[in-house]
Amino acid sequence: MTQTTIKYEDGQAYEKGMGVWSQLAGQDFLDWLAPVPGLRWIDIACGTGAFTELIKQRCAPSEIQALDPAEAQLVYARQRPGSSGATFIKGDAMALPFLDRRFDAAVMALALNLVPDPSKGVSEMVRVVRSGGTVSTYIWDLPDGGFPYGPIQTEMHAVGMMPPQPPRADTTAMAALETMWEDAGLEAIQTRKISVKRDFSDFEDFWSASTGTGLLRPTVIAMTRGDLAQLQARVRTRLGALKDGPVSHEAHANAIQGRVPKI
Repeated sequence: MTQTTIKYEDGQAYEKGMGVWSQLAGQDFLDWLAPVPGLRWIDIACGTGAFTELIKQRCAPSEIQALDPAEAQLVYARQRPGSSGATFIKGDAMALPFLDRRFDAAVMALALNLVPDPSKGVSEMVRVVRSGGTVSTYIWDLPDGGFPYGPIQTEMHAVGMMPPQPPRADTTAMAALETMWEDAGLEAIQTRKISVKRDFSDFEDFWSASTGTGLLRPTVIAMTRGDLAQLQARVRTRLGALKDGPVSHEAHANAIQGRVPKI
């Protein structure tokens, strides 16, 4: 299996796929964080703003700065009516363009393993959060099969393909997250597993949402028609989607939070 550099160049397709998954997991994540209202938030690697919108709608923030390296994602995010008032900027998670102790809460949703140096990304979150503030993330549990697109990857492997893998999957394990949070000097560290189920109108809905952009897209569009039909048939069987009708699939993420030590 090969690790793949993931490029998100279609905000609408990303929203249909991972954006919906992000909000499903993000709702449980925010319930667990239980933040007080009026905080200054930074949402790092915000993508299409799916989680930014949740912060805006559920947490009564005094400010939200949201940052992502992909302009196509930001274009979509800026058009979300539910994120009105948030500021979306292009930037690097390993070099945040903000002063020290600028925010009350820093969060990264489903993206820590996409940062070239995850530990550096965590240290940057810590740097921009005030003493006593929170640093948190939730990320698909890749080593334990939590990835939403896992059924497709599994069947690719079964037919002799080398399915693309998200980068730095080892950093998404709970033990790895705990080590990064401890090494960053965070205190009162807490963890939680988040499981979510998503319902699709039919198999085609699941397939288009899973392969419309990102990790699997280049491999799928390069397949012959016959190979693609074979793969889809296998995935149908794995999901129990042998007839037309609704399809459900579950995924799970690891979540972690910690507090910046008080000076």
